[in-house]
Amino acid sequence: MSASEWAVLGTLAGLLVLGMPFAFSIGIAILVGLWIADLDLVVAVQQLMAGVSIFTLLAVPCFILAGDLMHTGGLSRRLVNIAMVLLGRVRGGLAMVAILSAMFFGAISGSAPATTAAIGKIMIPEMTRRGYSKPFSAALSAAYGPIGILIPPSIPIIIWAVIANESITKLFIAGIVPGLLLGVALMTAAYVYARHAGVPVDPARPSWRDFATALGDGKWALLAPVIILGGIYGGVFTPTEAGAVGVVYGLVVGLLLHREIRPADLPAIVVRSMSTTAMVIYIVGMSVGFGWLIGLEGLPNRLGQSTLGISDNPVVVLLLVNVLLLVVGALMDTIAAMIILSGFLIHVGKTLGLDPIHYGMMIVMNLGIGMATPPFGYTLFTAAAITDTPMERIVPPLLVLVAVEIAALMVIAYVPAASTILLRVL
Repeated sequence: MSASEWAVLGTLAGLLVLGMPFAFSIGIAILVGLWIADLDLVVAVQQLMAGVSIFTLLAVPCFILAGDLMHTGGLSRRLVNIAMVLLGRVRGGLAMVAILSAMFFGAISGSAPATTAAIGKIMIPEMTRRGYSKPFSAALSAAYGPIGILIPPSIPIIIWAVIANESITKLFIAGIVPGLLLGVALMTAAYVYARHAGVPVDPARPSWRDFATALGDGKWALLAPVIILGGIYGGVFTPTEAGAVGVVYGLVVGLLLHREIRPADLPAIVVRSMSTTAMVIYIVGMSVGFGWLIGLEGLPNRLGQSTLGISDNPVVVLLLVNVLLLVVGALMDTIAAMIILSGFLIHVGKTLGLDPIHYGMMIVMNLGIGMATPPFGYTLFTAAAITDTPMERIVPPLLVLVAVEIAALMVIAYVPAASTILLRVL
């Protein structure tokens, strides 16, 4: 690498080690790179504006607000009740209920940390009361969080579609099977844990009346993904417009149907959503600028050539890409990682002749698993915060669950049909 590249990357790494937030670290690194390259610093502002002035990004604040409204409006709790009726009596059933609820909630929120927080707050106290260890319960909540960015709608999928100039709708459809596969893999791990730990089975057998009651109470929660995803796939509205539809639906259900949101609660909900949105959009803007800067130096292409130079075997190259993404995902924000590595990733994908939808799904799933992986996994931090459990106690059981998720990732990486089968059917 050139001296300027070392200076930029060294600045970024040094600031992160010192504990500066990623978005500000990357902004300072951009300024250092522009100064060394003797370019006008106003270019940083231009790239920031270019990064956030993308029409498709309008879906991000809408889906974040929709997720907050639906969580506050009681939809996540009702989804858990339905899952309890379905799986409550199976060995490890309570853990499976948490995972199934995360799959349901992922079809509403599109956010991994939101999925961990919303379902974890409800399920972890109940799991610990019924015989699951607190570290395992917290680890499971961190592990099922990434399901929230696989099962559509998904904010990272929207971002990758913008970066790679691919269809959001096709990527949404492609995310369904990987999300289900990840859920089944975690359910299998939960069953093995429950047998090994001797977790008791709930003796109460739910009746058809219990099921009908839970289904009736949760009908509006189940209808949310049907309306949002059905509208997208049916061509009624675009993914960007679907976010606005989700906001309206969340308001109607929370205010008028469930009546768990009061008008006085709306300012706090909006402010919380705006805070999350500002963080995401700022990172996207800064990351676009950083990607432009390292692209100007030709680093992504050189990195791609180096990776392809190790082996000409597509199986080996794909394995190297997966290892790189798992490491990066454990150290960096998912959206920032996608944008910074986009040049390299797109170059490798085109060189190997990979299906862009399958390849994009593999990238999102890979970086999603990184959100649960120490040392800097977002869902790991979220699980530790909502359970007040030290991360060093959560990590041992979490590593086992991450290994299970990586096994599911290998299926997605090396069996393209797993991602594209629904596209062919539909």
